[in-house]
Amino acid sequence: MSSLEISSSCFNLETKLPLSPRLVEDSAFEPSRKDMDEVEEKSKDVINFTAEKLSVDEVSQLVISPLCGAISLFVGTTRNNFEGKKVISLEYEAYLPMAENEVRKICSDIRQKWPVKHIAVFHRLGLVPVSEASIIIAVSSAHRAASLEAVSYAIDTLKAKVPIWKKEIYEESSTWKGNKECFWASNS
Repeated sequence: MSSLEISSSCFNLETKLPLSPRLVEDSAFEPSRKDMDEVEEKSKDVINFTAEKLSVDEVSQLVISPLCGAISLFVGTTRNNFEGKKVISLEYEAYLPMAENEVRKICSDIRQKWPVKHIAVFHRLGLVPVSEASIIIAVSSAHRAASLEAVSYAIDTLKAKVPIWKKEIYEESSTWKGNKECFWASNS
């Protein structure tokens, strides 16, 4: 028996409960003060550059809103290889005043392009071991399309414009890497 057959054989149409007419008629709803506060919830951008380990749960919690049905995330992690070399860790440096300013511009651009509620961009600095997050971007919106498109735009634009440098540390050597998307990288 396939799982489809199991699922459909477990569902009995006769066990469906009818809607209570009283519940439908009592739908006159008085919004509470809490509901009204949620409607007035202000949008926020949370930007953080830190040497601390990043938490997907903590970052995603920052963008939750009762007004939103979607939270989209991008999590960039350190992989254990690059062009046949074994990667031990990555090391990130940033020019913080400019990096923070550029990320604020990205958030502003996102808000002009898509109807999003909250944006969080966390980037790790210093050493980032294999399998740990280097960057987490979270965006909430009423519907998924806006948050998905905004997250994609955020990571692509961040890699192209934000002054963050990455050093790949291999078993026997290391090298500073430029993002191929970065406008100041040489095109040779």
